[in-house]
Amino acid sequence: MNARAKIVGRAAARERVEEHRARHETIVLANGCFDVLHAGHVRYLKAAREQGDVLIVGVNSDASAAKLKGPGRPILRDLDRAELVAALDVVDYVVIFDEPDVRALLEELRPDVHAKGTDYTVETVPEREESARLGIRVAIVGDPKGHSTRVLIERIRQSNHA
Repeated sequence: MNARAKIVGRAAARERVEEHRARHETIVLANGCFDVLHAGHVRYLKAAREQGDVLIVGVNSDASAAKLKGPGRPILRDLDRAELVAALDVVDYVVIFDEPDVRALLEELRPDVHAKGTDYTVETVPEREESARLGIRVAIVGDPKGHSTRVLIERIRQSNHA
């Protein structure tokens, strides 16, 4: 399947989840802005996929990413960011979402696992209460937070001024 075909709307994502659930497959939801794809993102998504059979990735929309990240962000448009994420073999589907977090996606998709990066603990995951209420297991995955899009962007900006 080509990367663009993996980018689906919310209704299509719900349909796909039901198809996989009927086959008794474990559904994992991961999310993020993925504003300049780097090794930390790839490791996070690989580790998320190891939690189940199907990986759905929620990518923040441009408006949502701008609210979370501040002025000048995102660098890449949401469709471009979604396509980069979808190009990874470990990713089955990508859904672009407008909310600041994935509470609504958790409610709609009801994955078995909600994967978050190591910049969180189970206690600090913003959607932890929603996950608990829905019976969704929270998994902290990926390598230690040694990569940062913000730092990478700053390094690029500095190198252009040198």
